[in-house]
Amino acid sequence: MSNSSSITHFLLLAFADTWELQLLHFWLFLGIYLAALLGNGLIIITVGCDHRLHTPMYFFLLNLSLLDMDSISTTVPKAMANSLWHTRDISYAGCAAQVFFFVFLMGGEYCLLTIMAYDRYVAICKPMHYETFLGSRACVHMAAAAWGSGFLNALLHTANTFSLPLCQGNALDQFFCEIPQILKLSCSDTCLREVGIIVVSACLLSGCFVFIVLSYVQIFRAVLRIPSEQGRHKAFSTCLPHLAVVSLFISTVVFAYMKPPSISSPCLDLVVTVLYSVVPPAVNPLIYSMRNQDLKEAIRKLISGTFFKSEKFTSSLHKRLP
Repeated sequence: MSNSSSITHFLLLAFADTWELQLLHFWLFLGIYLAALLGNGLIIITVGCDHRLHTPMYFFLLNLSLLDMDSISTTVPKAMANSLWHTRDISYAGCAAQVFFFVFLMGGEYCLLTIMAYDRYVAICKPMHYETFLGSRACVHMAAAAWGSGFLNALLHTANTFSLPLCQGNALDQFFCEIPQILKLSCSDTCLREVGIIVVSACLLSGCFVFIVLSYVQIFRAVLRIPSEQGRHKAFSTCLPHLAVVSLFISTVVFAYMKPPSISSPCLDLVVTVLYSVVPPAVNPLIYSMRNQDLKEAIRKLISGTFFKSEKFTSSLHKRLP
């Protein structure tokens, strides 16, 4: 029997036993990872370069893209490396870092989605006071509060998890270091600690959830009072991407952590974990850009401008060559 002081590494879950299937998982994760980096990176560059998008809504969207890029970079590259090199190892320090950053970024994203709901509430229900409530300083403070809340939440969870003695081996039934899987390795009674952490997290999550629900109740009431159908459609269209992202985020996380043990299985746990940790960062940029005409137009101008500059540079280079 070993304890946490003698554990130098953990063994992550292998996607498959054969090299061919491991390679298939590598290419699949690589495609999703590149799509997430491309989509979120494009939003960050577009919002940063286009002065017309320097508004609170797009400032928060830029922060959401940063969180998505960082969260998927916390888990997927290590899983790809393990699949490519046909190994399962992750160091103790690497596992602790993975837990900290994943909880930090996921918590920050949930808080930021709550702030984005407040942004939509003010824009639709109190448009005359929008610049007062959401000035540049207020936006920076709210974004910093979201990142700070995620940081403190991650610090609490990581310190609690890795202070427990571990004596049930070092094999984790997940493709990255997930807190529930680490707690299964503990040789002490973790009930009190788990209850305490769950209460703290539940207060944060339920508070954010209630705020989002109340915000959208007020938003829908205000939208239904708009006399013109075109005005109602325009107001709804600004809310639909945020609603889709929130629904995807909450539904997958809730199912992952609150599904009944009777339907739990290693295969189902793996699929659900991929759905809440890997898929949202890749599809969020698509959701936000599909119905947002301003963002689509800015991305189109950025890409065409970049292509035009490269073509101009290439032609001038050819003229200089003998």
